[in-house]
Amino acid sequence: MTRPLLITDCDEVLLHMVAHFRDWLAEAHGIDFALEHENWGEALVRKDTGVKVAVEEVWPFVDGFFDTEMERQTPVKGVIEALDRITAYADIVVLTNLPDHRRQPRIDQLARHGIGHEVYTNQGGKGAALNAILEAHKPPVAVFVDDLSYQHHSVAKAAPQVWRLHMVAEPMVAVHREQAADAHARIDDWAEAADWILARFADGAPAPLTEAANQA
Repeated sequence: MTRPLLITDCDEVLLHMVAHFRDWLAEAHGIDFALEHENWGEALVRKDTGVKVAVEEVWPFVDGFFDTEMERQTPVKGVIEALDRITAYADIVVLTNLPDHRRQPRIDQLARHGIGHEVYTNQGGKGAALNAILEAHKPPVAVFVDDLSYQHHSVAKAAPQVWRLHMVAEPMVAVHREQAADAHARIDDWAEAADWILARFADGAPAPLTEAANQA
């Protein structure tokens, strides 16, 4: 018998990233990062000139952070305990949007924090990658957790039967984000999220369709 499956994002779900990225930008590059902006092309401003960082310059900074600063990242409150509860009843995989060459550094990083689950890397929408994971695991029921609305939309179209939980674990960001339209719930606390996830697994029913799923 296969077990239920939790498919979870990493940054701002398992580990804090943007607050540490903001601090590093200020310390190393003299850049202010306004966390309220979902579009990072609007969020970075050079302290000395007040000029926004061009969008094509933003991702090299993100790459630079992951090149040298992953040690800064810290676990979200309650995540270790929640994953321990869930793994007693289900399998867990991490589906993280990073280039493939960062898969092993991410595995090593999570292991240092006591998170030892299988890691998949992905670029772009996660729907296709999630379907490949479902094919490999063949779970009776699955839950997907991510902080980004467009990822819930991607998964809703590709795998509408999967339950989708919107979590933004960084409080400074969460206050500026509405619930994703294609998520079935929004919970930003891992203790409460674990209760919700385990209830979905215990029930065993597929997720109800959302608008994106209906349009797929």
